[in-house]
Amino acid sequence: METQPASHTRIAVIGNYLPRRCGIATFTHDLHRALLMSKPDLEAYVVAMTDHGRAYDYPPVVRFQIQDQSVDDYIRAAEFLNQARFDAVSLQHEFGIFGGEAGCHIIELLSRLRMPVVTTLHTVLPEPTLAQRDVMRGIIDSSAKVVVMAEKGRELLRSVYGMPPERIEVIPHGIPDVAFLDPHFAKAKLGFSGKPVILTFGLLSPNKGIEVMIDAMPAIVESCPDAVYVVLGATHPNLVREQGETYREGLTTRARDLGVDDHVVFIDQFVDQATLLEYISMCDVYVTPYLNEAQMTSGTLAYSYGSGKAVVSTPYWHAQELLAEGRGILVPFADAKAIGTAVAGLLSNDVRRHAMRKRAYATSRLMTWAQTAKRYRIVLDEARTIGPPARSTPIEQEALWRAGYPVPEISLKHFLSMCDSTGLLQHAVHSVPDRSHGYCVDDNARALIFAARVGSLGERHLSERTTARFAAFIQHAWNPDNGRFRNFMSYDRRWLEDIGSEDSHGRTLWALGECARSDTSASRRQWAAALFRTALPAVETFKSPRAWAFTLLGLDAYCESNSPDPAIAEYRQSLADRLMSLLAAVETPDWTWFENLLAYDNARLSEALLLTGLATKTPAYVDAGLRSLRWLMTQQTAPTGHFRPVGTESFGVAWQAPKRFDQQPVEAAATISACLTAWRASSTGEWEVGAMRAFSWFLGDNDLACPLVDLATGSCSDGLHPDRPSENKGAESVLAYLMGLTEIRRFMRTDAGPDHAEQASLRLVLSA
Repeated sequence: METQPASHTRIAVIGNYLPRRCGIATFTHDLHRALLMSKPDLEAYVVAMTDHGRAYDYPPVVRFQIQDQSVDDYIRAAEFLNQARFDAVSLQHEFGIFGGEAGCHIIELLSRLRMPVVTTLHTVLPEPTLAQRDVMRGIIDSSAKVVVMAEKGRELLRSVYGMPPERIEVIPHGIPDVAFLDPHFAKAKLGFSGKPVILTFGLLSPNKGIEVMIDAMPAIVESCPDAVYVVLGATHPNLVREQGETYREGLTTRARDLGVDDHVVFIDQFVDQATLLEYISMCDVYVTPYLNEAQMTSGTLAYSYGSGKAVVSTPYWHAQELLAEGRGILVPFADAKAIGTAVAGLLSNDVRRHAMRKRAYATSRLMTWAQTAKRYRIVLDEARTIGPPARSTPIEQEALWRAGYPVPEISLKHFLSMCDSTGLLQHAVHSVPDRSHGYCVDDNARALIFAARVGSLGERHLSERTTARFAAFIQHAWNPDNGRFRNFMSYDRRWLEDIGSEDSHGRTLWALGECARSDTSASRRQWAAALFRTALPAVETFKSPRAWAFTLLGLDAYCESNSPDPAIAEYRQSLADRLMSLLAAVETPDWTWFENLLAYDNARLSEALLLTGLATKTPAYVDAGLRSLRWLMTQQTAPTGHFRPVGTESFGVAWQAPKRFDQQPVEAAATISACLTAWRASSTGEWEVGAMRAFSWFLGDNDLACPLVDLATGSCSDGLHPDRPSENKGAESVLAYLMGLTEIRRFMRTDAGPDHAEQASLRLVLSA
């Protein structure tokens, strides 16, 4: 015998609710009432969304209100629902009714619920913005089932958002179960006896196309002199707040200018359902002249169709499906002539109009609210058998990652193709090395870091010839006349400057420190240590925090493999204290950072303090590194949880949340290193997850769900643009990916870092 799903007894419906005036409020009210009537022992209550600055006299069924802009209200609502032990939640989603960018605040509620959620999507966008895509991903991930009201919605959820088809249900918009009546009786009651009546109802706003229907009225009146177009509905509250009644006044002026003001009647009311049904009953033709195809559902269309009305509509998605096969008439968007011809044709042909009415009424009986409620109860029962989405703790997520994540093998094909007898070329056109831009010490320093570390991290060393070229480039970049490294070199081996940037000098010191610690050649280790000591004093006058940080990373490696030197130790403390002073000067309760803006390689600043604090056993450095990195991760995490590095559009913009694009591989690589260093310092799951998410960005867990790497060649796109990954694959990007991959592989292979005894001892020292 087939097991039936358990019945729900307590359901919470989240959405706008009457007396708030909008279509979502009406839908939530009608669905809630239908659910209560469908099963005597069912309890159903409402969590009502309240728009900013407004207050409503809600009925007792509303047990909780959320002010749409208050994040705390969403969190408290989740606590209320969990404590009240509801069996399931029915969420009504429309982007405009929730606070935050693209309504992202609702994710704060959904992510905390301990019961299954069934979400009804009133809109499914075919071309969402990145913020809208983020929110939709979060909703889909948090929902056991998703309901749409048209097959087009199912299609878009699968093709645009990649949602599994078994979690999508199509349930048409519910309709009142009314009798099939002749319009004569309602016309007499409402004062329209003897007149052919055309009706449009709903909140008035420009996207409804009312002006197009008014433009069609002269032709209709010419064919049917007594015809009246009734526009029933108040102006949308948001439009009133922004513009007052300017739009409505413009429509009345338009009707007057066309000479049909006696044939256009505006009824400025938000009517209750009984009154609305009377107006629908009296009309001969119902019109929805909407201007936009991307309309997934229309309650006004559903109500009129379900009342057995002849409908003329533009071909938005809901109308295309509902009025197909002669169940209504579809006309082109913004085509007053076509609308006029269709409406006049129906008003002058009683036989055709009545046949269309009967067909609409007969085919709409499965859409009544009683039938809709039954289908919702089935979906809610199925959701209960599925249960709430699994939400792992960070450590559980990391364990799953280590147990089954397909960590790629290292491929050096593209990296080696970017190298020649001089060193590493800077740029590529697509994947072809671009000689026109030559070389830089920045990228050759990165390459030497990789060459020195790859073997120490458990991978096969680079060839002696390749590593030697990077070292030779750095040696040649050294300018003893001014104690600085040059940076840019043309393809014909001409230096283009005498002094490179502070950051390139600091990065080269980092490379020399790594080489001094880990290079396979003892002779090259000695060379690196000597040049490191020679080039270090220049940093004393530097102003760049990143140059300080890169130097500290080099000092960490150098000091690990060289005898203690008081002068070196003094440089180390001085640079760390400079970063600490910056943090103390800039930090506010909302901005835990070293500068009043975010730029590139951000996580290296936190990593530098963490490594220095761990090596020198200075708890203040470690605490500052953890605190700043934790704040940075909040800025680099999308609402749906994936990694979103600081975009280059943010560079130079003070005191602002980071912008999304263009996203750079160096940010992901820096975050991986910093998070794994933070794990060494605190051994908490947030850092493991942070590192894994940053690495997953390379593989496609990003804003565009597009991988940036070619696993076969090891190439990596130079960035993530708003619409695509970059086609070019230069040196900086491939090294960012290879270093991130190497560190992740070591982390996975060695069971996440140093042995427990060493960690416990280290944490004990730091807490003393």
